[in-house]
Amino acid sequence: MLHRYPKRVAVIMLVLLALVAIFPLWGPTLFGSQSDFMLEKLTLMVILALFAMSLDLLVGIVGLVSLGHALFFGIGAYTLALASPDFDAASMWWMLPLVMLVAAVCALVVGLLVIRTKGIFFIMTTLAFGQMLYYLISTAPFAGGTVGVFIMFRPSLNAGETALLDMSDPHTFFYFCLGMLVVGFVFLRWLTRSYFGQVLDGIHDNEHRMQALGYATGGYKLIAFMISGVMAAIAGMLAAMQYGFANPAQLGWHTSGEVLMMLILGGMGTIFGPILGAFAYEILLYVYEHLTMHWPILMGLTIIAAVLVLPRGIAGLIIAPPWRRKATPVEDDEAPGGATAARSATQSKEG
Repeated sequence: MLHRYPKRVAVIMLVLLALVAIFPLWGPTLFGSQSDFMLEKLTLMVILALFAMSLDLLVGIVGLVSLGHALFFGIGAYTLALASPDFDAASMWWMLPLVMLVAAVCALVVGLLVIRTKGIFFIMTTLAFGQMLYYLISTAPFAGGTVGVFIMFRPSLNAGETALLDMSDPHTFFYFCLGMLVVGFVFLRWLTRSYFGQVLDGIHDNEHRMQALGYATGGYKLIAFMISGVMAAIAGMLAAMQYGFANPAQLGWHTSGEVLMMLILGGMGTIFGPILGAFAYEILLYVYEHLTMHWPILMGLTIIAAVLVLPRGIAGLIIAPPWRRKATPVEDDEAPGGATAARSATQSKEG
């Protein structure tokens, strides 16, 4: 995990954020009558970027590869769908905390069981829990079975009788999702640079060494698992708000696989890499779907090529461009799995 980014990372990300934020200004000029559809696609990219960023906390920072992360994505969607009134809009003031609470409780229960495992066993147990909930929801009458649950009204954000944000407006909802993404990024950036994040990095580097130093690594991993699950649930809630329904497909293993591919494509352990990966994946998906009906083959070849050519993902090109690597190589201590984290955590504890 990188604790210090080159200045160009901040510049590039701020420029991209500005371009995305002003899409309503340049979108109609570039896409014409399809600008509304493109705004919807862009909103989905923002939501998936938040989803991928939540998984990076587990995979890239702690080193726990999960194939059941869609479990929490679906929990967020179904919590919104089942808790929303039938003929009125729910209030975001209590819906968002409810989604976070339900996700935190579920992550606590699941985490207490899966954190005990490592490696391939952790992958398989997270996959098993995800599939268990998938089949439960698919056959549950209260959850609409395979059809899912429809959401008639998006939650509202009011102050008394005054509407602060009109979530039914696509532009307002887009900016709300973009704001959630920015908040999520700032939070994870702060978290990874904190003492807690240093310990997580040390666990990723060498968990046995951290245990020998006196750290209760299981508790740290459990908290990270819960934070990751809550962020994924928020992304699931936003996805359900956008399309107006919660469906069992949002809980399936293929959803977990797709977000993991976004992570690989963007670059793990960088926080900003998954954002780039989510946007790149959705853009490639859109292009390939319009090229051929066999687009999964093209997507698979693209991911394989990315792993071979860009082992550190798109983020690696920004952090250490090929033409700068010989002149200013990335220090080993700053690379994922470096020794800086464990040493910093140890010094902080001794201090």
